[in-house]
Amino acid sequence: MRASRLVSLLLILQERGRVTASQLAEELEVSERTVLRDIDELSGAGVPVYATRGPGGGFQLLEGYHRDLAPPAPTSTVDRRGTSRRARVRISPEGRRLAVVLQVLQPLRVNRQMSPDVDGWIEATFRIRSEGGTIINLLSLGPHVEVLAPADLRDAVAHRVLHAARLYAPSDTG
Repeated sequence: MRASRLVSLLLILQERGRVTASQLAEELEVSERTVLRDIDELSGAGVPVYATRGPGGGFQLLEGYHRDLAPPAPTSTVDRRGTSRRARVRISPEGRRLAVVLQVLQPLRVNRQMSPDVDGWIEATFRIRSEGGTIINLLSLGPHVEVLAPADLRDAVAHRVLHAARLYAPSDTG
């Protein structure tokens, strides 16, 4: 979960520029102290993040610094009724174990009305906390999960997978 939060933090800073610790804490659903620890962790990993004190201050990346991380498509994590959005997935038995170990997609609510398929895959739902973090969490489960709904989340995951596939495609030279 921490790795996905660090990537989400980096994406927010990359996308928005200067952001306060309280804004980051609210968006990432953690305490301000956790944000400060995460900023230290990014800095220690070589990411040029710095703080500006006073009114209008906050954290930002050094000008010109850019990682090749595509920001998630801008979507709301709240539906028209004002309630949190939920994602519906198919997940394998191994995916369920990984989700528990990695503490992602929690709480995962299994659809008890549908029996598992031949390979043990089931349908389940979970709350979408942040679009970027959810995408990273889904990718951490690899081939053990399939997004069924919402369509925009499925498309965003597919976009990230295609981007990764292009990065790791075998080169024609050789």
